[in-house]
Amino acid sequence: MHKIIISILHFNKDQDTIACLKSLLTLNLHGISISTYVLDNGSKNEFKLSESDYESLNLTVIRYPYNAGFTGGHNMVYGKIEDMEFDYFLMLNNDTIVDTNLVEELVSSIRKDGVGAVVPKIYFTKGHEFHKDRYNQNDLGKVYWYAGGYMDWNHVTSKHRGVDEVDHGQFSEEEEIGFATGACLMIKKNIIKRVGLFNEKYFLYYEDADLTQKIIKSGHKIYYNPKAILWHNNAGSSSSGSSLHDYYLTRNRMLFGMTYAPLKTRLFLLKESVGLLKTGRLWQRRGIKDYYLRRFGKGSYE
Repeated sequence: MHKIIISILHFNKDQDTIACLKSLLTLNLHGISISTYVLDNGSKNEFKLSESDYESLNLTVIRYPYNAGFTGGHNMVYGKIEDMEFDYFLMLNNDTIVDTNLVEELVSSIRKDGVGAVVPKIYFTKGHEFHKDRYNQNDLGKVYWYAGGYMDWNHVTSKHRGVDEVDHGQFSEEEEIGFATGACLMIKKNIIKRVGLFNEKYFLYYEDADLTQKIIKSGHKIYYNPKAILWHNNAGSSSSGSSLHDYYLTRNRMLFGMTYAPLKTRLFLLKESVGLLKTGRLWQRRGIKDYYLRRFGKGSYE
């Protein structure tokens, strides 16, 4: 019997979390037991849910009065259960809908020798595509959000393979990848014990890139399984291009790049940061300033 802990962070959007949990009720779980934890991450209104309605998920709702971020939220869930007996820890965005075979397929990959973590194929939820007018009606719900990923070290950005492409089978092979998205990531418990979970300096964004590097540097592989499928409401908890994006992406890109990037790229980042301090948007400038002042975690974002 494979034992899995599922960790879901909730922040304000009740219907997203409820839809995600309802989809989990449809999971095929042959030889698998799950326990599901939802952390109410400082929502404005208390997230109310009848745990008895989700008995098969072994659901526990944890209420926290403050927003601990993506990093602190999942770390908090793991801290609650780390002494329990389980094999795998599955972090799942609340703005996702799972395919019935998701967990079984993830387990089939993570059991392979040398694999420390595994990620699924992720589509945009129908109607949430970046460029809706580009697709035929029949294509909606089959547009890639993520088909595995890799790091672009020249620009210090994580890249999603296939993003905005319609699935015609072009990413249908199970394979090793170089970047694991935190939107849905299953990791072995013994790997977490070895490398830790999320670095809470990041709070939000680039934390998955950091964890990816820790897993790889520990000598383990990250696999992409295209038979494990998920649908994602992109930017469900924040708006793309917002001040929140400007702040955390700018600050955390510096933190990540100066930690892992080659020397040439780090020199480029330093030069670029000076330019952003002069001409960047408001929250980009604050992000760079906070990086140099070592203001991490939630930082000065309002």
